[in-house]
Amino acid sequence: MHISASQLKLVNEQVQRLVASGNYFGRRLQEAGVTEVLTEEDFLALPFSEKEDLRNCYPLGVSAVDEREIVRIHSSSGTTGTPVIIPYTARDVDDWAEQFRRCYELAGITAQDRIQITPGYGLWTAGIGFQAGAEKLGAMVIPMGPGNTEKQLQFMVDLQTTVIGATSSYALLLAEEIERRGMRDQIALTKGVVGSERWGKKMRDRVKAGLGIKIYDIYGLTEVYGPGIGISCDAEDGMHYWDDYLYIEIVDPETGEPLPDGEWGEIVITTLVKEGAPLIRFRTHDLSRIIPVACPCGCAFPRIDALQGRSDDMVKIHGVNVFPRQIEEILQSFPALSSEYQIRLSHLEGRDTMRIYVETDGTQDFLDTADAVAAEVKRRIGFTPLVKVVELGVLPRSEKKTKRVFDERYE
Repeated sequence: MHISASQLKLVNEQVQRLVASGNYFGRRLQEAGVTEVLTEEDFLALPFSEKEDLRNCYPLGVSAVDEREIVRIHSSSGTTGTPVIIPYTARDVDDWAEQFRRCYELAGITAQDRIQITPGYGLWTAGIGFQAGAEKLGAMVIPMGPGNTEKQLQFMVDLQTTVIGATSSYALLLAEEIERRGMRDQIALTKGVVGSERWGKKMRDRVKAGLGIKIYDIYGLTEVYGPGIGISCDAEDGMHYWDDYLYIEIVDPETGEPLPDGEWGEIVITTLVKEGAPLIRFRTHDLSRIIPVACPCGCAFPRIDALQGRSDDMVKIHGVNVFPRQIEEILQSFPALSSEYQIRLSHLEGRDTMRIYVETDGTQDFLDTADAVAAEVKRRIGFTPLVKVVELGVLPRSEKKTKRVFDERYE
């Protein structure tokens, strides 16, 4: 995706605003001698920004506006280290709601729908993003927030909710609960807007079947508005994103060099009109690619592919680089295994070991399945893990994001 003349003009305006504000990023641009961005070469010479920069800005050093213009702050989910705080102006809040409204619209959701929102509210951007977009659309909002599954199901039945907003983990938990109680004929769900974590085909199919819905993947991150900057469509082939608000490039995670459309790499986002905390060439660590062909759905906005994981979730074991998605792809090739798994890395007697816990439907022998999975990991990736096959429902379900990789080697 080459940057267009109109996008370049907006980037140039953002750079001018940052420099004039004298905030953390403005000072960095000044130090780098950047005064204007007139060509694509100028743009590609701009320095990257990282989450670490945002931590260095704590609490409000990222703000590019007068404090009186800030109407809200959000903070990214994360349990360790200095929090990342992002300030929003009234225009930012409205722009974000407009992007989310477009997401609902692309998913065929209308003002006639009843949208039950289960992600968390508060500092996290999820719940309030789902809500603002739904209100702009004119739909009825049921702002449940996370947890209290009993009440979620009651409202789903009594209010005949048609759309659910959820993390994939909680969507799975609800699907399993509805199946367990035999409630499918009591609910009116038709669609799910699901986000916050990468998830495989097997988990997606279980949620679709369990809730009887079509699923749309929502994309976003707190640093860049929040969820709603992109969504999948009925073609189920990648996610459209709003290139009048964002410029997305894909770079090599190792070198930072831009990659051509169609090649996999790290998503880097530049906000084109954001006021409170404009970001230039922000490295997300999310791995995807730009899909270079027009979408069969007819939507003209560009697409990125479904996320393949994160460049920073790679682990090294026995000198081999392993991404959780590689393990996930192997597990998906075994029909008797469920979508749920856990990877635990430990250091025992002088060597690293990987243990994989995975659930099965019980149609095949546990030990034989474990041996077959271990052999397939060895064949495809190059080392032999310890595999433990457990019964369906043994691994924890989450109301938020499911943690799948536990590195206990250095604890």
